[in-house]
Amino acid sequence: MVTVVGVRFKKAGKIYYFNPGELNMAAGDGCIVETSRGVEFGRVVVGPKDVPEEEVVQPLKQVIRSATPEDLERVERNKERAQEAFQIALGKIAEHGLPMKLLEAEYTLDESKLIFSFTAEGRVDFRQLVKDLAAIFRTRIELRQVGVRDEAKMIGGLGPCGRDLCCATFLGDFEPVSIRMAKDQNLSLNPSKISGVCGRLMCCLKYECDHYRECKETFGEAAPELLPEEYYEDVEGEEDYYLDLLTEDGVAEVDYQLMVEAAEVQTLIGDDLDAEEGQSGKSKRAKKSNRARKRKSKSAKKANQAKPQDEQPEQEDAQAKPAAKKAPAKKKKRPKRRKPKSKAEEKAE
Repeated sequence: MVTVVGVRFKKAGKIYYFNPGELNMAAGDGCIVETSRGVEFGRVVVGPKDVPEEEVVQPLKQVIRSATPEDLERVERNKERAQEAFQIALGKIAEHGLPMKLLEAEYTLDESKLIFSFTAEGRVDFRQLVKDLAAIFRTRIELRQVGVRDEAKMIGGLGPCGRDLCCATFLGDFEPVSIRMAKDQNLSLNPSKISGVCGRLMCCLKYECDHYRECKETFGEAAPELLPEEYYEDVEGEEDYYLDLLTEDGVAEVDYQLMVEAAEVQTLIGDDLDAEEGQSGKSKRAKKSNRARKRKSKSAKKANQAKPQDEQPEQEDAQAKPAAKKAPAKKKKRPKRRKPKSKAEEKAE
């Protein structure tokens, strides 16, 4: 067994084990340790405990000393300098036209190294950029390319649940997530619903996956054959019913209680409307008849204007006597066709 303490260098960062030696340390204390990047300031998050040697990554480094107020002031000063270096690096990247996105700048505690983190779709030739930055800051420059998950962890944001990203708040390390976890939990396989801000599968798919698997091992999976066949008899007879259900967004959540209440309200409103229609039905019919009469009078006036003036007095007399029955119109006799004259008759004329 080995006595170790867990040290974290960033919020929600990975926990590294160090040997506290003879130092009396507790969770929440600051400490100075030596890492592969140099001398850095860290915060103890796991108090001294004994762990098997197999769980410790060798070689196990020792804590140099506890942090002092001067170290805390130096850490804050390095953060301010890192922000200035970040802005200068952005200008140099734009000047060289490199296809990279700068995420973060960080100084080590002893200011022996300046580390820039960035993302890019492929490999980037930043050798000239490193030379320019080294000439400006007069220190060792390191450019570190990270993935999209690390980008979301550094920048932060809100997840689909409306809360801060898990990776930016408490997840120390990324664990592998597979599409099988979504299937075991009967979740929608629509990529937009199971993907996070980073574009990868959400880390929270792993939280309850083990619980679902234990429940399936204990109680078994739901068997559709246990349900009576006549329950689906009418539904299966409908044409193309299941084709809509197989689409990604075909099935939507429905609040059945809300549907029942809406149906009750609709019936009450329908009864009130029927009563109002019964009272106002007569008035509506009268209005319709008046409109029909007005339309007939307008059409008659237009017809009178279109006919010759000698026929208008006769029509006005007919309109002046609405009670008299209209006599059937006499048919005009067509003039008889004359036979064509012969040539002899034409000569005689």
